[in-house]
Amino acid sequence: MADLRWLMVLTENNAIVDPRDLGGLVDLAVTAEANGIDGVMLSEHVVLGRDSGAAGEMANPRDYAAPGNQSPDYSWPSSIVLLSAIAQATTRLRLVAGAVIAPLRHPLLLAKELGTLDLLSEGRLVVLPTVSWSREEYAALGVPFAERGRILDEQLEVLSAAWGPYPVSHPGPRFPFTDVWLEPGAATPAGPPLWFGGQGMHPPLIRRIVRHGRGLNPFGPLSDADLAALAQEMHAAGREMGELELVGGIRGTFHGPDDVADVDLALADLPLQVAQGFTTICVKPAMFCRTVEEVPALCRHLVEEGRRLASA
Repeated sequence: MADLRWLMVLTENNAIVDPRDLGGLVDLAVTAEANGIDGVMLSEHVVLGRDSGAAGEMANPRDYAAPGNQSPDYSWPSSIVLLSAIAQATTRLRLVAGAVIAPLRHPLLLAKELGTLDLLSEGRLVVLPTVSWSREEYAALGVPFAERGRILDEQLEVLSAAWGPYPVSHPGPRFPFTDVWLEPGAATPAGPPLWFGGQGMHPPLIRRIVRHGRGLNPFGPLSDADLAALAQEMHAAGREMGELELVGGIRGTFHGPDDVADVDLALADLPLQVAQGFTTICVKPAMFCRTVEEVPALCRHLVEEGRRLASA
């Protein structure tokens, strides 16, 4: 099998990069590229309200931010703007706009921003549109939370047409328009590839992957039954699982609020993911490093472990 590809999670690294030091995150992306990492991923929130910590804040700040486990002042810079800076500072690195909360934007504006970034990066952009989880974020932006899934479905239809040929039209119901041009478009006529993810494998997620998806990036493990259900629907639509990039991840185990996780312990889960067909693996460096100076060695270790597993 081919070597595993590694995807560095750049957001949520406050433990090793000051949350206002966005240049430090650009530098971290440059470090990732120089040490064999395939891509970087940034997630987003526009605003957070008090429901952001409804489940209790994470015990260790190095852990993943998840629905309801973070302070409302947790730092989420604009992923599209920050990825633009990273595009100019790198040449090979894939740029994954993960967890773009699409219903908070008009789809034509979102298409314009994504197409511009895709062109700027010369086709290195990947987009993961999602609905997210914060009612207070939706309320602050005047978007009905209960309709977010239906909004996303319509937005995906707009995005599928947004790259031409022009003019493009869409009948609505929420975003109707007729005969518009969205120049200069994207780097390719198909636009940036779309990944989808979330917790579990529910029918709307399967439907979106089958119709629009080029990749699957779940939040947490999937069972063989989950993947079989997706494979069945892909086949029914004339598609095969081999068309999808399966994106997994490793996660640290923490025993205290100041703990740094053992990366080799986290890597023990990789053979199962590889057996399920996952070929790209996410890693958040703050889980396993006390400082940014340790990140290059972590990258090289992960790349070597990926090669070893691929040749086993």
